[in-house]
Amino acid sequence: MLDSATERDPLERQIISATHAMPSRISILIGGCGSGKTNLLLRVSQLSGSTTSQYIDVERSASTPESFWLAVQKQSPYSLSRTQNAQSSSLTARTAFDNLLHFFCEARLPTGEPATFLVDEFFELKMFESFPGIRQALPELLNAVTESKNRFIFSTRYSKRAAKLLLNYTDRVSIIDIPQLTVSETSGHLLALGVGRTDSERDELSKILLVLADGRASYVRTLCEALSAMEGAEGGDPVSTLASQLVTGAPLSQLCQICYERRLGRARGYGALKAILQVLSEEDMLNLTEISHRLGRTPGSTKDYLSWLEDVDLIEIKQKRYRFLDPLLRLWVNLHSRPEPPTESELSREAQEYAVSRLPFMEIVEEETLEPLAQEPETPREWSIIEID
Repeated sequence: MLDSATERDPLERQIISATHAMPSRISILIGGCGSGKTNLLLRVSQLSGSTTSQYIDVERSASTPESFWLAVQKQSPYSLSRTQNAQSSSLTARTAFDNLLHFFCEARLPTGEPATFLVDEFFELKMFESFPGIRQALPELLNAVTESKNRFIFSTRYSKRAAKLLLNYTDRVSIIDIPQLTVSETSGHLLALGVGRTDSERDELSKILLVLADGRASYVRTLCEALSAMEGAEGGDPVSTLASQLVTGAPLSQLCQICYERRLGRARGYGALKAILQVLSEEDMLNLTEISHRLGRTPGSTKDYLSWLEDVDLIEIKQKRYRFLDPLLRLWVNLHSRPEPPTESELSREAQEYAVSRLPFMEIVEEETLEPLAQEPETPREWSIIEID
């Protein structure tokens, strides 16, 4: 059963409505690590019915084109009128990818109605470009599915890359930016966990949790559950709970580590990028010259490193100054990029300082209606990237 903190009925209904709109458009869910994309797709699949939709976690299941195609076909509730090359011995990487695209486009329900595919982290299909005969996996995928009568909901955590890729498909895709959790959604989850004595107390706790977690569903859920385990119905202290969850091996700490490693693993220049993130974890909003000086590299090479971090949405630039996109991840990097694990007193002190820095955001945390779903992909920045060993 899915967690109530991420059962977002209005958003789920809007996603389903956008998917079934005419003319048909591909829905692209975009949200950072922990924003709740996977749970949303699973909920939509659950609401649609397992026999009328197919959920595919690309990040979990993709390896070679051949094995991925065979796995998708084996688990699918759909079928084709003709049999494709189903035996692994007769497949090449190119043939398997062609079969996959054909299946996505031509599979139908037994009644002849269009199929619905929910493809989680579809950007992971780019790995197929390292196999013989496949050079443009993602453009080929989009060219195929945008001409299909079937329905598709894709998700990705990479907003910058998505903006660049989708620039040529603005009339055939609907971009859905996953919004942050609201006070009422968080308060409802606290109520289900037995935290807080009154609605007003739960609302106040929710506002604090939302600013500490930057509104990200997985962070909020983890802090809510930790708060419940520590204090139960008495409410408890969110800042102390945060400090306890930043210990090595704690659930929130593990979530941060997963987000950190996944994004860095998809970027170039791993070691140098880690060094930049350590610099920005100690002092945010530095300009290019300040970062290059602390890194001990030229401004030209540093700018390329920074662009690679932007490309995987780990940092953003505001008025020529750079900062972490996820403030809680910044705190985690600062605590865990050291030779030794942080002590209990360090965790407590850093959590308190972080909470104080986030308090101004309490004034803007309030109920908001969902934004319209269909958006134009943003114009991507011009990249000037050189290879650096």
